[in-house]
Parts: sequence; C-alpha cells; structure tokens
Amino acid sequence: MGSVLIAAFYKFTPFPTFREWQRPLLELGQKLGLRGTVLIADEGINSTLAGPPEGVRQFLVFLEEQAELGPIERKYAESEQMPFRRWKVRLKKEIVTLGQPGIDPNHIVGTYVDPEAWNSLIADPEVVVVDTRNDYEVELGTFRRALNPNTDSFREFPEWVRENLDPGQHKKVAMFCTGGIRCEKATAYLKQQGFDEVYHLKGGILKYLEEMPADNSLWDGECFVFDERVTVDHQLQRGDYELCGGCRHPIDAEDKRSAYFEEGVSCPYCYEGLTEEKRESRRERHRQMQLARQRGYEHLGATLPPPAEM
Repeated sequence: MGSVLIAAFYKFTPFPTFREWQRPLLELGQKLGLRGTVLIADEGINSTLAGPPEGVRQFLVFLEEQAELGPIERKYAESEQMPFRRWKVRLKKEIVTLGQPGIDPNHIVGTYVDPEAWNSLIADPEVVVVDTRNDYEVELGTFRRALNPNTDSFREFPEWVRENLDPGQHKKVAMFCTGGIRCEKATAYLKQQGFDEVYHLKGGILKYLEEMPADNSLWDGECFVFDERVTVDHQLQRGDYELCGGCRHPIDAEDKRSAYFEEGVSCPYCYEGLTEEKRESRRERHRQMQLARQRGYEHLGATLPPPAEM
C-alpha cells in the first residue's frame, strides 16, 4: 500500500473566472502538502497531483464545491514515493493545446465508450482506431490495430487528420489517450470536420488498465505517465522505463546498454544531435544534480515533461 496518493483528473467546463483561482489553489495545495501541476483555462481544469491521501481528497472536495466546476471524475493510483518535485498552478489558453479556435467539447463531442465496451468496438474491422498521443508515448505501448499519427505534439494532430482521414470514407473512428482529455478534444475536432460516428475511451488508458483484467486486455506494452514513474504496467505499478537525464526521452534497460548512453548526458535518441559543448554542459549539470542529492536538497535543473497532455 502506497503512502502517496496520485490523482489524475480534468473537466471541460466554462470557467470564466479561472484567473482568480490561481493563488487560492496554489495556497491550498501548499497547505495540504501537494505536489504536481494544475492547469486552468477558460475551458476548464486539468491536473495530475499527488500528496497525503487526505490532502488529495480535501483538494478535490474543494474543487467540486465550486459551482463553476461541480463533480469531477478522477483516477487514483498509489506510490511509495512522491512522483513530483514541485507544486504549480498555471494559467493557460487551453487545458490541452490543440491550437484550433472554436473547439469546445462542452458543445460537441464524440460518444464516450466505457472500458468494458471498448474491446468489441476496436475489434470491429470497420472502425478506424487512432492513438491521439505523441509518438514517444505510442512507442512504449498502445492498443492493437491502433494507428500512430507520429506526432511530436497534439498541435500536429489536426494536420494528420486532414491528410489521413476522410469523413466520407472513414465512417467510424475510435480514439484514445492517457487519461481521456486529448481524445475528448480530438473527437470534438473530428465532429466539427464532419465525421459522424466518433468514439473515445472514457477515462483513457489509465481507466482501462484499472478496470480491464489483463487476460482480456487488448493493450500491449506500458503506458507513459507525466510524472517520475515514467510508465505504468497493466497493474498500474511503476514500469520498466526511466527518463534520459539529457533529453528526457523514455529509455529502458536495453537503451542503457547502448554505447550512446551516458547517465545524465545522452541516450540513443539524442546522442547524434549533440555537440561536444552540449555534452559537457549536460555532464556539468549532472554533476551538480548529484552533488545536490548528496547534500540533501533538490537541484532546479531536474525537470520532468509537462503534465499538460494527459
């Protein structure tokens, strides 16, 4: 049983006063001993946070008591260690950045599919299954038959749709992502573009892994998460990957055996793009981080990928 509770949640909802909530949420989280990031925007809220179980639950109760937010679905996980280093509340233009004006899941959105119905949907040969996550996430695990758009950011997804999907030809499209937020916004975009039958996995991959027995699962691999666990397996336990200390790309044991791997400096994904000056800069940063740990404090150069695309 973990001593730290991790909560992932989001909600698309009109939130015109979001700017007024940055300081109150920041102060409340600090008081409750939370770490992680909360993103707030005119279109809603998006967060993965962690802390003492009672503190996490108190924070969510506070959010749900606000009339502009109301009930919020969340996914919980437990950990023996704190997966975040800092506590942040950020103001954003979008809680997940698609970069397409006028896309509002509150007004138009695809059909939610619960995990227990997902297998039969994506097994239908007439259904086009699309992984809306970024390429480095898809590499680590995905659903069988899923297409990989090979995007580096969610902003690239609309262009991929325009070049690869046709509402006249692709009658049924099912999409998924880590926690549900990207695929929910993606369905709103497809509906706006004239696609009729558009579906998305409710609660995302994390909810599917939580509810679907491994013996019946159509998921292969591990799921990337935006915290220090890096990936989780089908039991939502910490997986086999860590982040390259240089480029922050997920790496496994085989990557670490590569001649291109140098702890805190490089890995097979970034080695060839580095100048010797850049390598030395990363070595110095790694030395400073090690020295900081030896002295019992955190080095500010130790950063994680932003938890903005759950």
